[in-house]
Amino acid sequence: MKAALAATGVRVRLGRRDVLQGVDLQLGAGWTALVGPNGAGKSTLLRALAGLQPLVAGRVMLAPGTGPEGRRGAAQELHRMPAAQRARQLAWLAQQGDVTGELTVRETVELGRIARLGLLGTPGPADRAAVDQAMALTECGPWQDRRLQQLSGGERQRVLLARVLATEAPLLLLDEPTTHLDPPHQVALARLFRRLAHAAPQPRAVLSVLHDLPVALWADRLLVLADGVVQADGAPADPAVQAALIRVFGGAIRFDTDAAGRPRVALALDAAGIEP
Repeated sequence: MKAALAATGVRVRLGRRDVLQGVDLQLGAGWTALVGPNGAGKSTLLRALAGLQPLVAGRVMLAPGTGPEGRRGAAQELHRMPAAQRARQLAWLAQQGDVTGELTVRETVELGRIARLGLLGTPGPADRAAVDQAMALTECGPWQDRRLQQLSGGERQRVLLARVLATEAPLLLLDEPTTHLDPPHQVALARLFRRLAHAAPQPRAVLSVLHDLPVALWADRLLVLADGVVQADGAPADPAVQAALIRVFGGAIRFDTDAAGRPRVALALDAAGIEP
């Protein structure tokens, strides 16, 4: 895998607790789902990879070929990059949106173009096209003139995701993007991530924290995190990855396969002493 981002020995301490304990990983084109129990350090790792969380040790590097405007160059340490340069290459979706409810949907999505335009830049046709495309992909175009405070939680989540897509960044770090979404839109989002991760001529690297394991199994790759340590890294069908998931969730889940041979996950209710 050609890495677009590489983390080596990443350690993060919050208070007196080591939340991440020497995490190593590489991200290249494709969709990676970061999964694990509550308190595993998933959101902290995503923030560290976005350059938003100070490190006790280790480093996060953007690899050659991901420099400004796609120019090749030497790998750069993410935490030392200017914020404007970092924003052109890496887009971040937090668990909780941080925009005012007074903005319209379109105005919110247009904020994603600041990384390209700067605060005082004037949007041109390419910027408007990027905003239109982002809203089309997330199916929020029909209510682009509504204000965020008028939206449901699921609608708002789709708008915030559209803002991320409007950046056109080659790296997407998404913290629980399926929050508040109903099953049809969770399925639509899984399809969108696969499309973004494999679209020619420039497939993106997508890393998403997910609690919805059935959705995560549609990713190209699973990173299983527990106690601040990567427990497994591989394809969803990999027996070692599935065994790690069963272990970190305390035996509360089980795996089988569907008619097409794809892995499926279900709650192991009988193991929890719950009889039908």
